[in-house]
Amino acid sequence: MESAGFEGALISLSLIVAIGAQNAFVIRQGLSDRHVFLVCTICAFSDATLISLGVFGFGEIISNSENLSGLIKWFAISFLVVYSMLRFKAAYAGNVLDIGDEEVIVSAKKTAIITLGFTWLNPHVYLDTTVLLGTASLQFQGDEKIAFAIGAVASSFLFFYSLGFGARRLAPFLKTEKAWKIIDLLIGVVMLWIAWSIYTN
Repeated sequence: MESAGFEGALISLSLIVAIGAQNAFVIRQGLSDRHVFLVCTICAFSDATLISLGVFGFGEIISNSENLSGLIKWFAISFLVVYSMLRFKAAYAGNVLDIGDEEVIVSAKKTAIITLGFTWLNPHVYLDTTVLLGTASLQFQGDEKIAFAIGAVASSFLFFYSLGFGARRLAPFLKTEKAWKIIDLLIGVVMLWIAWSIYTN
């Protein structure tokens, strides 16, 4: 059961840690020290909702259909392999997170709306949390599936709160090309490992 939880956490973290608008926004809020808890909470609970839908909704639906399960499994494997290649390419090319210098939104209401937009209007979030995590959870049953989901959700909470409240310390590191080369390489390796894990199970 511990290995299921660890795998859930590792997969979730690998999918979240990427150069994107949502992460840049969380960092900007952290740097300005405005509505950080609100932003991190919205991101984390949104992820938790989608992960739960993926593991206990989407995953359960496709597990009841052998043909659909096989189709989604190969789609997930193909996507993960392609995604890992893109991460290796990004590591080779060199990328940095564009935190930007835009004026930070002051209103808590506006901040919440923008955060919800970055989260729920991003098509990749549904692929990552619902489809990929849902497919990866098919190898587990019962308590192990619950542990997988808990690990994935815990990883998401840890990531967003660490990113938001640790932004001042993390920003200099995340602005360097070397840091993102390492991150992209690690994500690429983990994605291949996940693809292999889905294939063998």
